[in-house]
Amino acid sequence: MKVLRPTQQGDERGPATGRPGTPAPPSSGRVSRQPLHAQAGTDVFGTLGSSPRGLSAATARERFQAEGPNELPSARGPAVWRRLAGQFADLFAVVLMVASAITFIAYALQQPRDTGTLQLAVAILCVVVLNAVIGFTQEYSAERTAQTLQAMVPHRCRAVRDAVVLELPVRELVPGDLVVLEAGDTVPADCRVVEAHDLTVSNAAITGESEPVHRTAEPDEAQEALRARNCLFMGTDVVTGTARALAFATGQATEFGRIFRLTAAAPRQKTPLQRQVAAMARRVAGTALAVGAVLFVIRLPTGQGLVASFVFALGVMVALVPEGLPATLSVSLALGVRRMARHHALVKKLLAVEALGSTTVVCTDKTGTLTQAEMTVVRVWVWDQEHTVTGVGYEPKGEVGDPAPVRGLLRSAALCCDARLVPPEDQGRWRVLGDTTEGALLVVAAKAGLDMAAEEAAAPRIAEHPFDSVRKLMSTVHDEGQARGVRVKGAPSEVLDRCTRLDRGGRVTPLTDEERERIAAEADALAAGGLRVLAVAAGEATGSARDRDADESDLTLLGLVGMQDPPRPEVHEAVRACLGAGIRIVMVTGDHPLTAEAVARRVGIVRSAAPAVVTGAALDAMDEEELDRLLAAGGELLLCRVSPEHKMRVVTAFQRRGEVVAVTGDGANDAPALKHADIGVAMGASGTDVAREAAEMVLLDDSFGSIAVAVRLGRSVYQNIRKFLVYLFSHNIGELAPILAATFAGFPLVPITAVQVLAIDLGSDVLPALALGAEPPEADVMDRPPRPRHERLFSRTVIRRTLFLGGIQAIGVCAVFFWHIHASGIPYADFTAGNPVYREAITMVQAGIVVSQFFNALAVRTERESVFKAGVFGNPWLIAAGFFGLALMAAISYVPVLQSVFHTAPLTGADWALLVAVGVLPLAADEARKAWLRRRTVTARPEGEAR
Repeated sequence: MKVLRPTQQGDERGPATGRPGTPAPPSSGRVSRQPLHAQAGTDVFGTLGSSPRGLSAATARERFQAEGPNELPSARGPAVWRRLAGQFADLFAVVLMVASAITFIAYALQQPRDTGTLQLAVAILCVVVLNAVIGFTQEYSAERTAQTLQAMVPHRCRAVRDAVVLELPVRELVPGDLVVLEAGDTVPADCRVVEAHDLTVSNAAITGESEPVHRTAEPDEAQEALRARNCLFMGTDVVTGTARALAFATGQATEFGRIFRLTAAAPRQKTPLQRQVAAMARRVAGTALAVGAVLFVIRLPTGQGLVASFVFALGVMVALVPEGLPATLSVSLALGVRRMARHHALVKKLLAVEALGSTTVVCTDKTGTLTQAEMTVVRVWVWDQEHTVTGVGYEPKGEVGDPAPVRGLLRSAALCCDARLVPPEDQGRWRVLGDTTEGALLVVAAKAGLDMAAEEAAAPRIAEHPFDSVRKLMSTVHDEGQARGVRVKGAPSEVLDRCTRLDRGGRVTPLTDEERERIAAEADALAAGGLRVLAVAAGEATGSARDRDADESDLTLLGLVGMQDPPRPEVHEAVRACLGAGIRIVMVTGDHPLTAEAVARRVGIVRSAAPAVVTGAALDAMDEEELDRLLAAGGELLLCRVSPEHKMRVVTAFQRRGEVVAVTGDGANDAPALKHADIGVAMGASGTDVAREAAEMVLLDDSFGSIAVAVRLGRSVYQNIRKFLVYLFSHNIGELAPILAATFAGFPLVPITAVQVLAIDLGSDVLPALALGAEPPEADVMDRPPRPRHERLFSRTVIRRTLFLGGIQAIGVCAVFFWHIHASGIPYADFTAGNPVYREAITMVQAGIVVSQFFNALAVRTERESVFKAGVFGNPWLIAAGFFGLALMAAISYVPVLQSVFHTAPLTGADWALLVAVGVLPLAADEARKAWLRRRTVTARPEGEAR
């Protein structure tokens, strides 16, 4: 990619002149040969072929066509054949291939050779190939899904083109674009600052510096751009302030692009859940090895040959290894991620899916998450007068009652704004480019008849003191001819503290203590009505140099503005669901306590008469012990007028108590709390790039309702993993029990051969297990308390249920086998492998396990709710997988070729009826267990709490 890069000392490269679409330098015709960071701001525009008006649309389009998109290429992974080959390098695959090789060798050494040994070796290879195909398919699918979901996250920036600030996709940015930056933005390209106001930047992504560094527009004599104080780099974050900067490098030509090329191929780490399942699978494999060794020792003295005993033991060990478990886990998690994405919750890390199921506390913002983030000014208060405003949303349509007395206030408020109103396109809606609160101020100014373009031209901005979470206000300085005017807007308490005068309808008088109290009471009254309240003030900058403290002192209060942000319609039900699920919701907001309480009551977070309302100042006065007591008290809690530092402290305190905390955030200062939380949840539509990068989950619609859906789906993912664990391991008991029973009963042959066991693994295990991973959430999943934080995946509950269902299967298939053997009247010692009765018996054992697993799959679909209430056909994939297993079993029983492979015999209708009667027992027993569990739960629930 071609790039307009700042030259180093002595470099003779100039601007990229002569290219199509590149603007000529300024009229002076002089282009500096100094490196960009050493040039004055006016020279930088010429060097990069741009101007303070930005690029023209035509120039930007031609540069984009010539230089390509501003994006980093996707890391090229290994070739498809290498990925597929990598599946065979897995530990379990290696073990199985070694086992198959040994079995092939055993077949070669046998005299006479037993085709059953060859069939076993081939069957083991089939298991390896099947698992490799499943693993490769799900890995490839997960990668494609991740790419698709990542594209859903907004990656946009603001740039000046044709003198208009536009919101552009980051990929369309080109060298020479004039980029507009503010706190919370991620720098979209390597840029040279040409205008800065209190600008600090975190360069951690590039240099590793943990502390933000100051950036300026002044020339710098550093030897390289990376060390210059006037250069910004792609991927770094704006911490405070605002700036305008010229892009000089994009895409791979940036410093971040260079680092990306070095790190793009870094391998992904497994999540804790994946490691836990893999460790559990290894332990089970060890157990299978021990069982096989015991069976080998027991069978050897019975007259079986050494090779035959070894092959038998090897087959049993291989059959009991949960080879497909890791792949099934990954598929289940990937399905959960896709389901969440369909509900506007983008999960960036699989770890978040695991943690969602055990969330106990949600610390949520108010604006935009619980509310619609569409602020509308409905009240304007000036001394002794309250004016109502009509109209809803950002369309400047409506009226201000008696606008003349409030025009001065609204002019000052609108001048102190960085946002911009964007007219609708293609029959869309008016929207705000920037802060929604500022958008509401621009709208009400238009409703009052103010032409803000003319007002800004008459009083151009010459300095700005951006909003921060400590001061809770913003101020701008304007050239007003004979004086430099200051315009201030912010929290009423903060603005009032800086005011010494009051505007009484054009007459300015000193502000008395009595008037302060009255104004504060008026602000509280507006806030109690659920309005967000801002105070507006004006002053005069008297110092020669820009001094924030001086500019924001000795102000004149102009009045108050009250705006409302209606709750999202879906939030009330989502809050009810979370509270019913045992999740505590704590509102954490920078708003006035009365505003916060009014909104909390509307959405159902507060239902009592006296919730605990704690301000940031009160938190500062608490030590850690007092804070722990506050959080341990339980109940409804609202944290108001708090800073991101307060949020971080509260999250840490909750985690100290063992809570699993989800935190929402949208600002750059929320990033520490988002990273520190168990689940950081960023806003996708209104959030900053920094917040989205720090979070594990992004809400594409910014709604709290999406959090509740994600928690519900997160719980179901964990439950589904447990379901297919119970399903897989319970049938292993059913396979192992008849082998052990026959061995200890002295029966000379096995009730089920290793090839039959592998056929069960291939035909009736993998597909139903995958289908269980796609099981929809149970109806009562949000009526249960959160899962304990440190609860093991293979918990006592899972073990008990596995033994319960597996034990019933084992009893049933053992009874079928020995009943069929005894009914023949043939002594044990007279049975041979070719005996028709024996072949019928082992066929019934295999078919019995398959039929039992069909009903077992239905049983494990729910933990408490009756499967008949949930709907027997509620998971059609599971039904299809079950019937496939039954059809395969029928083919093994009736098709002559398969009969010779598996040594089976055709079953009669009476045989199938018996097997269905035995197979349905696990489902019937589990339904009885669930009914008993439901009755016990209702009995244990205190009166009045039943749902």
